[in-house]
Amino acid sequence: MNTNKEILFKGVKIMGGTLFLLILAPLILNSSFKNQDHPLFIPVFGVGIICLFAAIYFGFKGIRTLMKALFND
Repeated sequence: MNTNKEILFKGVKIMGGTLFLLILAPLILNSSFKNQDHPLFIPVFGVGIICLFAAIYFGFKGIRTLMKALFND
């Protein structure tokens, strides 16, 4: 059972981006909720929600890529 190192590094990179988004999304959402009376509340809130869903998507994609590398799927 050999590990495909090329795919493994790709999965690790995706998981690194996921970690960045997992930190960024709550910060953006928190910032938007603190400034609800500001005119840019809706766009900032939208960016936070997009980052949140992107973190979930890339998390699943990264785990799938890591499993593919480990089990030679």
